[in-house]
Amino acid sequence: MTVTELLDRAHALGSDPRNTNFAGGNASAKGVERDPVTGGDVELMWVKGSGGDLGTLSAEGLAVLRLDRLRAMVDGYPGVEREDEMVAAFDFCLHGKGGAAPSIDTAMHGLVDAAHVDHLHPDSGIAIATAQDGPELTARIFGDRVLWVPWRRPGFQLGLDIAALQAANPQAIGCVLGGHGITAWGETSQECQANSLEIIRTAARYIEEHGRPEPFGPVIHEPLDEAARRERAAALFPLVRGLCSTDSRQVGHYTDSPEVLDFLSRAEHPRLAALGTSCPDHFLRTKVAPLVVDLPPEASLEEVTERLRVLHTAYRAEYAAYYERHAVDTSPAMRGADPAIVLVPGVGMFSFGKDKQTARVAGEFYVNAINVMRGAEAVSVYAPIPESEKFRIEYWELEEAKLRRLPKPKPLAGRVALVTGGGSGIGAATARRLAAEGACVVVADRDLGSAEKVAAELGARAHRPSDVAVAAAVDVTSEEQVVEAVRQAVLAFGGLDLVVNNAGLSLSRALLETTLDDWNLQHDVMARGSFLVSREAARVLLLQEMGGDIVYISSKNAVFAGPNNVAYGAAKADQAHQVRLLAAELGAHGVRVNGVNPDGVVRGSGIFASGWGANRAAVYGVEEEKLGEFYAQRTLLKREVLPEHIAAAVFALTGGDLSLTTGLHIPVDAGVAAAFLR
Repeated sequence: MTVTELLDRAHALGSDPRNTNFAGGNASAKGVERDPVTGGDVELMWVKGSGGDLGTLSAEGLAVLRLDRLRAMVDGYPGVEREDEMVAAFDFCLHGKGGAAPSIDTAMHGLVDAAHVDHLHPDSGIAIATAQDGPELTARIFGDRVLWVPWRRPGFQLGLDIAALQAANPQAIGCVLGGHGITAWGETSQECQANSLEIIRTAARYIEEHGRPEPFGPVIHEPLDEAARRERAAALFPLVRGLCSTDSRQVGHYTDSPEVLDFLSRAEHPRLAALGTSCPDHFLRTKVAPLVVDLPPEASLEEVTERLRVLHTAYRAEYAAYYERHAVDTSPAMRGADPAIVLVPGVGMFSFGKDKQTARVAGEFYVNAINVMRGAEAVSVYAPIPESEKFRIEYWELEEAKLRRLPKPKPLAGRVALVTGGGSGIGAATARRLAAEGACVVVADRDLGSAEKVAAELGARAHRPSDVAVAAAVDVTSEEQVVEAVRQAVLAFGGLDLVVNNAGLSLSRALLETTLDDWNLQHDVMARGSFLVSREAARVLLLQEMGGDIVYISSKNAVFAGPNNVAYGAAKADQAHQVRLLAAELGAHGVRVNGVNPDGVVRGSGIFASGWGANRAAVYGVEEEKLGEFYAQRTLLKREVLPEHIAAAVFALTGGDLSLTTGLHIPVDAGVAAAFLR
C-alpha cells in the first residue's frame, strides 16, 4: 500500500509541469515491513532514485533503504567538507536487491521526521526562492507555515538543515529552498500532496495578485509572424546545430512558444539571460547561461548568420574562462564549451542535447527558467545563486559519477536520418535499423499513413514518440515536396546527417512495350528524385560542416542487363553514377556517398506488391508466391534477400567502421555473378 500511494502521488504531481519538470524533484514514503532475515519488523523508506521522472515513476525506479541505518549516518557525518562521502554510504543502507541508485536528495527525505516527503521544482516556488528578498517574501506569503532555508548545495547537510527547522517549527508544512525549489511533508500521502500543492498554488496566486504587469519591461521588437519565423528557424538551425556540435555532435529542438517569444521581445531579456538559471535541475541541462543573438528580428539572414559565428566564438571563450575561474585540482575536465540554449529574438529558442529527448527537455527547462525569472521580477528582483555555486554543481564529482554510469552511446546516437520510401519494404526496415542504432529518423513516403505507422512504431517505447521518429509526406518527383520534407527534418531535429535514397518503383516492360510515360515515371522517381533529395540534403550537410552520409539504394540491375527492364535498369544505372559523381564532389566537405545494390527483395516490398512481382514472375515462368525462392536458387549462396539485409548494409556503411569509404556500391544479392562489380 505504501509504494502504491507513493507512486500515485508521484504521478499526480509529476504529470503537471506547474508542479515540477521532467526528471525533476523526488518523493518518498516511509513504512514498516517484515524483515525476511529476522522475521521482525523493519522501518523502510522508498524514494525516487537518481535520474528518474516523477510523472512516469515505477516501483523499479525507487531506492529502498533501511531507516535505522540511514539515520545512524548522522553520528558519523564528517561535515560539509566531506559530505560527498555520504552518498556512497547510502548503498550500505539499501534493503533487498535491485532498485534504483539513491539520489543526492536521499538524506533530505530520510532525516525529515515525516512519513511522506516531496521535493519539487515548481516555477512559482523557484520564483520566490530566487527573489532578492526571498526570506521576507516567504514569511509574507506563508507566515510560519512555510520556512525559508538559505541556499545550500543538495546533500547531507541540507537534509540536516531542513530536519532541524522542521523540529523547531512543528506547525510548518514545508519550506522554500533558497535558489532551488520547495520541500513539503505530511503524515499521510494525501496530506503531503495537499501541502505541496498549497505551497505551489499559494506562491502562484501571490505572484499573480501582487506582481507588476510587465516584469520583463516594454516590448522592443515584435516576433516575426509564424510563417516567417519558421522559415528563418529552418534556415538558421543547421548552422546553429553545427556550431553547437563543435565539441560533440548534438541533436536540436526548436521552441517558439508564447513564453519564449514574449521574453525575447522585451527590453530586459539580455540582462536576465546573462544572469543564467538558478535551480540545479535547470542549469545542469541548460548550462550556466544561454547564447543570445543581439540583433532585431528584421536583421537579414546574412547578418544573423555572421553574428552567430562571432557570438559562438565569444561564448566558447567565456565558458572556458568560467571553468578556469572556478576549477580546482580535483575538478573533472571541462566537458565542452558550446551552448545548450541559443535564443534568437523574433524567432525563438534552439536547444541541444546528446539526443532529441535531452534537447527537448533542455528547452523545457529554459521555459521553466523564463517563468521563474518572470515571477521573481514581478514581485522582487531575480537573484540566482552565485556563479561559483553553479560551477560547484555542474562540475560536482557526484554529477560526473552519474555521467559515467550512463550506458555507452549507440553507434548512430546524435545522428539524424532521412529515409525516402520509408513506409514499407526496404525503407521501413532501414528506418527500423537506424533507429535501433540510435539515430533520429524522418520516415518520408508518398503514402503519409504508412510513414506515420512506421514512425509510431519506432517511437513506441519513447517517453514522447517524436523524440525518435517523425513522418513526412513526400513525392520525390516534386521539388517543392522534397524541399519541404528536408525542412521538416531540420525543424524536428536540427539538421541532417544521413540520407537514404530508397524511394522507387518498377514497371517490367519489353523495349517495344515501354511507353514514354513508363520511362519518365521511373526516371522521375529514381534518377530525378534521388538528385533532388541529395541536393536539398547537401545544402543542410554543408551548412552544418559536420560531414555526413548519403546512401543510394540502387540495384543489381544498375550493372546487370536483365530482360524486359530497360527503363528500370537505366534509372538505376543513373542512380549508381550519381553515387560516384557526388562522392567526388562532396568528399572535400566530409560527406560520404555510397550505394547498396540489392536483388530479389520480394518479402515486404512495395515494388513487388504493386505489380512488379507478377510481371517478373511471368518473365521467369514461376508462380508469383514462389518468386523469392526462385531468386534465391539462382544465387551463389542460395538464400533469399530480405529488407533487413539491405538495412544492415546501410548501417555497415554509416555506423563508423567504414568511415574512410566513399563512392562504393555494396552488392546485397546473395551472390549474382553476372552483377559482380568490375
